[in-house]
Amino acid sequence: MAVPLLDAIDIQGKEITADALLTQRPFATYLVEERQAHYHFTVKGNQPHLFEDIALYFRERQEPDYLMGPSLEHGRIETRRIWTTTALNAYLDFPHVGQAFVVERERIEKKTGKSSTELAYGITSRTPEQADAQQVLQTNRSHWSIENGCHYILDWNFDEDRSRIRTGHGPDNISRLRRFAVGIIKSKGVDRVAEKMRQLHRNTRLVFDYLRMSKNTCAASSD
Repeated sequence: MAVPLLDAIDIQGKEITADALLTQRPFATYLVEERQAHYHFTVKGNQPHLFEDIALYFRERQEPDYLMGPSLEHGRIETRRIWTTTALNAYLDFPHVGQAFVVERERIEKKTGKSSTELAYGITSRTPEQADAQQVLQTNRSHWSIENGCHYILDWNFDEDRSRIRTGHGPDNISRLRRFAVGIIKSKGVDRVAEKMRQLHRNTRLVFDYLRMSKNTCAASSD
């Protein structure tokens, strides 16, 4: 569905970011050669040789090319580091690679002190002259802000990935209902959707009050 969607809009000179599902050679060729755009792809296990080559190269990392943070976000202290290279451009079996990179996200939960480190590998068609390490990291962060806003809520609060609704139109319909529910909550100007969901959980009266569908709230809004 990505190509028909992008066919309808002007993306020349733009940078298209995508998770590992769309890290595909034909899609990269389409973006660069047919649409004169750039790509910024996440690399995971669905491209095993590509993933292994990049991970092997960055196994012995020195000082990062750029460091962002630490910053306090959503109750977590986060530090991001990025390493980039052009040494793999000719070696990787992937069209139009300008740089390969790895992003390290270090998180410390403010309340518990629990720390975790996550590595994310990727490739971009932009060369270092077109995008330095700071810009590559910013693009990566912007991609995940969209990912978190759109999918993180569904994955973590509705546990959508483990849903057992699989037959007929059931998966599509329940996904639309979940997105509708999230959209309603966000339309009220709520910053923390998960917290609001916990407040409304199994409290029918509170849900109707929140949606201004109860007698008292309807009267208050009309005044």
